[in-house]
Amino acid sequence: MTPSIVCNTETPSATGEVLRRKALRALGDLPPFSATLNRLLASLAGEDVSYAKLGDLIERDTVVAGNMLNLVNSALYARRGTINSVRHALSILGLNKIRNAVLGMSLTRMWNKLQIPPDWSMARFNLHSSATALLCDQLAQRLPVEYPEGAFIAGLLHDVGRLLIASALAPEHERIQRLSERTGASLPDSEMKILGFTHAMLSADALAVWNIPEPIRVAVLNHHDASGDFSLGRVLRVADNYVNSIGVSVGEGESGDPQLLRELGMNDDTQAMVLSEFKAEFDVMMQFFR
Repeated sequence: MTPSIVCNTETPSATGEVLRRKALRALGDLPPFSATLNRLLASLAGEDVSYAKLGDLIERDTVVAGNMLNLVNSALYARRGTINSVRHALSILGLNKIRNAVLGMSLTRMWNKLQIPPDWSMARFNLHSSATALLCDQLAQRLPVEYPEGAFIAGLLHDVGRLLIASALAPEHERIQRLSERTGASLPDSEMKILGFTHAMLSADALAVWNIPEPIRVAVLNHHDASGDFSLGRVLRVADNYVNSIGVSVGEGESGDPQLLRELGMNDDTQAMVLSEFKAEFDVMMQFFR
């Protein structure tokens, strides 16, 4: 399926349009979404998902089920006795936590099917995407953010355009890296110069192919320059910057500004609590997102 551009006010050149479509075709190299993944994505669009149905679907995916039980029995959710049932795990963690964990596990497994250049680290990509998703979700729980239920998936998929460029447009990917290193230009500026579009635009297009709700697509599209008091895009931008600032970045040497957290207006105690909880989740959950 070849989608039209969504949420994009730029008109790409003819060459840029060809490259954009070539990059999006790389989505066809991924395996079809599982029934579990489709049901979880449907829940983002407001469709009801019962615990019983979700439990049935997860139980059929032995890898996801095993990882979910490992998660609920980890130090992060320490409790008396071992949880051996998917249904019991669902009742303890809740639909949102399970949805986020399973989305992360399922999508990061899918990325491994793509052909990537030698200089691309899938481990770094997965770590950055998952960490950004965790922090974006933590922030959205404490702020009056529009569409907070989309915060985790927005963080998880905000850089999928970078992955598609590296996978499908390897020569252009190399030129973008060289241009950015030589001139000090930002990654989006270098992408626009070489491709005629940015990875954020391509990420939004990929999310349209997958029928991800529009508020998430808009947040992903604008995650480098989002404004608005509590827009989802602004929270995503802050989370992305903070994760880069602690050295968890897609590319080596990429930096971020942790002070952007203060833009969200949290007091020092709330900010410290958010970062403490983020670190706890990050330390325990990263093994399930690699």
